Amino acid sequence: MNSINPVDGTIVATYDRTMPGDVAAHIATADRLQRKWAHTDLKTRRIHLLKLADVLERRAEDLAVLMAREMGKPVAEGMGEVAKCAWACRYYADEAAAILSDQPIATERTKSYIAYRPLGIILAVMPWNFPFWQVIRFVAPALMAGNGGILKHASNVTGCALAIDEMVVEAGFPDGLFRTVVVPSSGVSEIIDNPLIRAVTLTGSDAAGRAVAGRAGAQLKKTVLELGGADPYLILEDADLDLAIDMCATSRLINGGQSCIAAKRFIVHESIADEFTTRLAAAMDAYPIGDPTEEATRIGPMARVDLRDELHDQVRRSVELGARRVTGGVTPVGPGAFYPPTVLADVTQAMPVYREETFGPVATVITVQSEEEAIAVANDSPFGLGAAVFTRDVERGEQIARDHIEAGSVFVNAFVASDPRLPFGGIKESGYGRELSHIGMQEFLNVKTVVVA
Repeated sequence: MNSINPVDGTIVATYDRTMPGDVAAHIATADRLQRKWAHTDLKTRRIHLLKLADVLERRAEDLAVLMAREMGKPVAEGMGEVAKCAWACRYYADEAAAILSDQPIATERTKSYIAYRPLGIILAVMPWNFPFWQVIRFVAPALMAGNGGILKHASNVTGCALAIDEMVVEAGFPDGLFRTVVVPSSGVSEIIDNPLIRAVTLTGSDAAGRAVAGRAGAQLKKTVLELGGADPYLILEDADLDLAIDMCATSRLINGGQSCIAAKRFIVHESIADEFTTRLAAAMDAYPIGDPTEEATRIGPMARVDLRDELHDQVRRSVELGARRVTGGVTPVGPGAFYPPTVLADVTQAMPVYREETFGPVATVITVQSEEEAIAVANDSPFGLGAAVFTRDVERGEQIARDHIEAGSVFVNAFVASDPRLPFGGIKESGYGRELSHIGMQEFLNVKTVVVA
């Protein structure tokens, strides 16, 4: 299996596939180790998780360069991703005792309480766009809670996956409690079927989510799915445009726009739509594009050429249906998977960019006449991951966020971002279940009722 540099198409490294017999052996080893790990005291687990945070920070620059070479993330963003991973490790190291503590329930019995116990070995099927964060936000709570893990990472970031293996062992966790298996997507079903796998977490497309959930459901195994998004940002008539433009451009172009929670649909009141569109295009055009290992680069290539071509096809079909290309929208000549920041205006329901997820640096502007129409357009989507509302009237924005927008996370006057302290996930075709916070840790625990007569 090859890892390809999206800058120039060269092979970064070649990795041998983990054969089915070896996969089964790794799962059996993880299960054996987890049964002992489940009874390891929290103080010991905490020591190892804090050390993992230290290892991540010490190796941050090398890990950022590895991400740049395997999937095109600018090094500066990669450094930030690794720092966030360390933050998550420290959060769970510090909060696990409270999250996992027994919860007394008053009944007529002598004693009644909820005990939180680990499930066992969890399969994690992870994507390439945040190759360390997506994994560590699972690893930190799972291992701290007493579980073990098997990772099937995206094939184009196998180097990142194997680096996580190394760091987990370096941090002192039992060698094999968490293990990467290098298998294609076609090998996931067999892993799910293994009786030692107790649950599955997946971050990826809605198609992948349906396949994994169906297979796991047939085995009566729990799943947590974080799937795609077409996040709406409502720009109301009283929005602070300086703030909104900055937040919207940043959100749309983080990781080259290859993020489930990137801003994708800008729903703008007609009174400010022209100014917003012009300024958003200028702000996005100002982002330097180039080699992700160069310090000045803010947008690298997309992760793969085929993904770039799929995105351009969405743009092309939308323009043919009447979308107005304000900036970008032309595939560059030359090697690599580069695509320019693109703004499409006059977007309508008939266009692919209105309803489909655009996983790259493409912003769509939809003009509306009222708050009510803005909310209706925001919710007119199969997805429900994140959203944002921009208005100078904070109470108005909060009410819209809390009571009217169909999404797992809604931010007011800020772009959507994950935080170890807050639950993260979606509704509708954006999946179910939650990661992060105490809820994310409890997703893969046996919530056990204990009663003493």
